[in-house]
Amino acid sequence: MNANLFGIHAIQAALDYSPQKIQQVWVDGQRQDARLTQLLEELAKRGIKPEKTDRKKLDKMADGKNHQGIVAAVELPPMRSEDQLKHDLARLDSTPFYLILDQVQDPHNLGACLRTADAVGASGIIITKDNAVGITPTVCKVASGAAETVPVYQVTNLARVLRWLKQENVWIMGAAGETEQTVYSMTLDMPLAIVMGTEGTGMRHLTRQNCDFLVKIPMIGQVESLNVSVAAGVLMYEVFRQRQRLG
Repeated sequence: MNANLFGIHAIQAALDYSPQKIQQVWVDGQRQDARLTQLLEELAKRGIKPEKTDRKKLDKMADGKNHQGIVAAVELPPMRSEDQLKHDLARLDSTPFYLILDQVQDPHNLGACLRTADAVGASGIIITKDNAVGITPTVCKVASGAAETVPVYQVTNLARVLRWLKQENVWIMGAAGETEQTVYSMTLDMPLAIVMGTEGTGMRHLTRQNCDFLVKIPMIGQVESLNVSVAAGVLMYEVFRQRQRLG
């Protein structure tokens, strides 16, 4: 599926990680900007010649958002299926390490989670098909290239997938603020999947039932919870830290 990606950083990431997926580029012919000029030179080196246009057209293509004078039509990274998850898990050459997002709908959260998942070497992100965001231009922009490097698996029945993962000896760790056990009290060097619930309401009941154990992130401030992507980042980096220490 093609979609419009905009902004210097987002298009630079697309050029760095998947230049073959850039279909066409439009640029503001009146804009003089050093960073934009450098990006245009890099596009030219890859044989991509942007079409000059006016700002109004770019505004429309970017839905009025800040495009910094450049918009590209790109082929979005594909989402993988449950069957592909089974295929990929069987062929992993490292300890399985997944992030599971239970009906997370904010594209900024998914994009940020992808970026952290790439940084810690996660095996992939598993998302639900219903009531959840998939791969979108906003997700790709926030992910800064990680949507190309981290597999995203879209599944129709999360409870079934959790049960299957457990059969494959992957432990399921759910994030829940009301539990007593903190993430820092656990040894997390085993095959593991971290489950994060949706913004506001957390994990669904059946998802929680299929977790092997629950953990929380200790907090001493006044806010009740962290943003989903921030909390996921804390948990993923604790797993990463422990594996680096033991590794």
